[in-house]
Amino acid sequence: MPIKLKPLTEQVIVVTGATSGNGLAIVEQAVKAGSAVVAVARNADALEALQARLRANGGRIATCIADVSDMAAVERVAVIATEAFGGFDSWVNNAGVGTYGTLEQVPVEDHRRVFDVNYFGTLNGSLVAARHLRGRGGAIVNVGSILGDRAIVQQGAYCATKHAVQALTDTLRMELEREDAGISVTLVKPGAIDTPFPEHARNFMDKPPRLPPPLYAPEVVADAVLFACAHAKRTLYAGGGGLLSSALSQAAPRLADLAMEVVGTTAQQKPGDPGDPKRRDNLYEARTDALRGSQHVHARRSSLALQLQKLPFSSVALAAIGASAVALTARAVARRR
Repeated sequence: MPIKLKPLTEQVIVVTGATSGNGLAIVEQAVKAGSAVVAVARNADALEALQARLRANGGRIATCIADVSDMAAVERVAVIATEAFGGFDSWVNNAGVGTYGTLEQVPVEDHRRVFDVNYFGTLNGSLVAARHLRGRGGAIVNVGSILGDRAIVQQGAYCATKHAVQALTDTLRMELEREDAGISVTLVKPGAIDTPFPEHARNFMDKPPRLPPPLYAPEVVADAVLFACAHAKRTLYAGGGGLLSSALSQAAPRLADLAMEVVGTTAQQKPGDPGDPKRRDNLYEARTDALRGSQHVHARRSSLALQLQKLPFSSVALAAIGASAVALTARAVARRR
């Protein structure tokens, strides 16, 4: 069957990782656009507060407490969506956790936990969503990362999961296309986004972690995700800075390696500004959630690169951006050496 996606005003959207950062922005913007939402997260208190706030303003929202690494919990999300709204039209796999530290510093069990949430959580959600949407049509939107294109130092486990999520998403798309299931599959790749991620991540470095600039507001990711819920797109990059980095790594991988070796660690450290201690380390248990990070950073509220990708000629624009990225980074590395 052909892919026919409903306008947002007619959709029910499932969002995992819904109480913090990108997920929270997606939920808020979806409700604002007129969608009904099933918000999924581990943080029961944050889910309750989110539901009360949005319902008070007329929003349609149901919630489900779930760790996405647990398949039974993810299957319960579909049940709740059916009971509350008769089903769902789009499923957004957004939940994620991370660590900072070298591959040797991070214990193997923590590597496994990052994979359990980021990869297997996305797999669980994708399988449940495909089972529900098959024959009805709809969208599966997986939130990956530019780190699925470009591995960086200090976040090896996280990068590995995002490479895996990219492979999973591409495979899922091919399988559903082959059977003509009528399901759109999109991978959204955020760059550095001002969320609590650096505070939530388990840190093995000797300084507080941060995301390297340029940073973008979580609403940029929400814009990309909701566009993908209503328009069949293969890939969307959320943030021009991340798109440039990705383009460079693909065009000149060795040059990108050298740049990372020179500045990769210091660019991810923020001495003297650890952020809110109540948010620290949510690898195994939920911590205080919020839309934005509490560190002092500047975040851009829009992305021209994202808007260009929404246009029919977006591939031409991406090629031009990629060529610019190679030239700019080559100059930067030369100055550093």
